Amino acid sequence: MCDDTVRVALRIRPLVESEVNRGCQMCLDAIPGEPQVRICNTDKAFTYNYVFSPDVGQEEFYNTAIKRLVENIFQGYNVTVLAYGQTGSGKTHSMGTNYTGVEEKGIIPRVAFDIFQTIESKKNWSHKVTVSFMELYQEQLYDLLSDKHKSQSIVDIREDGKSIRIVGVTEREVTNAKETLECLTQGSLGRVTGATAMNAHSSRSHAIFTICIHQQKMDDSNTATIAKFHLVDLAGSERSKKTQATGERFKEGVNINKGLLALGNVISQLGEGTSGSYIGYRDSKLTRLLQDSLGGNSMTLMVACVSPAG
Repeated sequence: MCDDTVRVALRIRPLVESEVNRGCQMCLDAIPGEPQVRICNTDKAFTYNYVFSPDVGQEEFYNTAIKRLVENIFQGYNVTVLAYGQTGSGKTHSMGTNYTGVEEKGIIPRVAFDIFQTIESKKNWSHKVTVSFMELYQEQLYDLLSDKHKSQSIVDIREDGKSIRIVGVTEREVTNAKETLECLTQGSLGRVTGATAMNAHSSRSHAIFTICIHQQKMDDSNTATIAKFHLVDLAGSERSKKTQATGERFKEGVNINKGLLALGNVISQLGEGTSGSYIGYRDSKLTRLLQDSLGGNSMTLMVACVSPAG
């Protein structure tokens, strides 16, 4: 990547029991000391900003690739972290979208704790933190924190000058990490999941958890900033042949792949960094939703999650 504002981290998960039982072997090899991965028994190697081998735990992964982004939020930058990959590749595990307080924390819980730890250390500043949680399913945007029935919790995207507004979305004010994670848990229960041949609990929607931070120095109103931290657990990219999807599952897969293709194109266009070049934000609701947090002065990290089974 030629631009430091767009980075890509590759995270290789360990082989799971079902893959071991089928006789699968590791087909990817992370090159020690280099952000490179090689396909075993070939000369093909690929370079990223970060590469994490299967033995790297959640804490090391977070401290290396994510932690510095929390500092950017308090400097007024919008930040987006996207977990991208095939169904069953470990996206939800890495993001910590389904965190219940028992398992090791993923990205979202750690970001929440770090944000409030930073706020506590900034004594001369006033802060207001709000969270929203949305789901993009079949190109329809739902408010996961709404008290209404799912069919009545549809929200819409509006452009207000250069910024993007979500009309009707619930924004909950939170004062600590615990309240933030309660919103995460509540919203996660409403997400659309479904069984495919590759994953019994495959996420069939894109989930966008947003933490918005308003801050201002107590004696200087000119220092006021508003910044958003989007944490996006994308639905699994898939081939219907592998997932054996039919009917409604197949239709879901088509919409998932269309949104992911548009997002991939936007990330590529931003990564090329050619000034004045066309960026296809309007090609999908996902890219429109994230428009003011991709490119420009925003910081974007795409976490590409992969299975090493070959």
